[in-house]
Amino acid sequence: MNPILQRLGLTELDSLDDTAGMNVGRVVISHGASADVIWVGNDDLEVDARCEFEVNLDLIPVAGDWVVIRDGRIAKVLPRRSELRRPHPNGRDVQILAANVDLVLIVVPIDLALNVRLLERLSIMVWDSGARPLVVVTKVDGLSDASSFENDIEAELPGVDVLMTSAANGLGIDDLGGYLGPGVTAVMLGASGAGKTSLLNALEGSSELTRTVGRSGEGRHATTTRKLYRLRAGGVLLDIPGIRLLDVMLDEEGLSQMFEDIDDLTEQCRFRNCRHQGDDGCAVEAAVASGRLSPQRLETWRRMRSELANYERLRDPAAMAAQRKQRKATSKGAKEKP
Repeated sequence: MNPILQRLGLTELDSLDDTAGMNVGRVVISHGASADVIWVGNDDLEVDARCEFEVNLDLIPVAGDWVVIRDGRIAKVLPRRSELRRPHPNGRDVQILAANVDLVLIVVPIDLALNVRLLERLSIMVWDSGARPLVVVTKVDGLSDASSFENDIEAELPGVDVLMTSAANGLGIDDLGGYLGPGVTAVMLGASGAGKTSLLNALEGSSELTRTVGRSGEGRHATTTRKLYRLRAGGVLLDIPGIRLLDVMLDEEGLSQMFEDIDDLTEQCRFRNCRHQGDDGCAVEAAVASGRLSPQRLETWRRMRSELANYERLRDPAAMAAQRKQRKATSKGAKEKP
């Protein structure tokens, strides 16, 4: 395996079939009509440059993609083993945030109210992509007891690791580096101002991508581009701008992984099509009654299932038409009642 590509995060899981004799590299930043790429040149030396796309390129590359470079242009996007995606802001298409990702750091600042709904949706998006989620709580310095915040997250996201950190005093930074060893491609997700760049600086001992904070406090460590960093721990990190929309891709598989405990209980229900809403012999509601499952978690599952059903209808015009017809008939029947 080429050492340059290996340092960029290439693993045995990445497919380089039919690329013998070609210049292979990894996308660092996508600009829409071009991309910054690091690749191995003909002299086996590293090349870092902005590349236009060949006319017949059939897939727009994103950060993390492995690509073939020909005459300084991106000629081919190699098969992806994972895609971190969400609905496009236009409401119709899918937006690919990054490709070939192993670990997603969901960055949460402790100085803001815990947004459980956002954590749930981001975790589902990560599971759906094939990557592993890790919740990284930032700015815990100066707090005498942060355990309740940590416990709240663990209760809502069973099976997801939670790491408490401080870029100011170094708490948890070494532990975070342990997740980011050779061959690991990671992504940081979180709202603007969550402390993602400060976290990166603490990991690397640098002060890159920071600027003076204005009087209003806005713009602290604002990240304006998508970048790939080769970390001292051996892995690579894609730094993506803060997600400003709660909308993330909902998927049956991701939802099942997020609520694996409820799925396991479902297998014990009397009926295979149990809805967990007053059904006879429901093992899930029995677990709530006995205290083995929190009622809040079941309510979250119900809400996410409803959102998934709505999302599936949006992708199915026939289902949407049937739903509108049913609503119209219901409305008409209500009006005709004396």
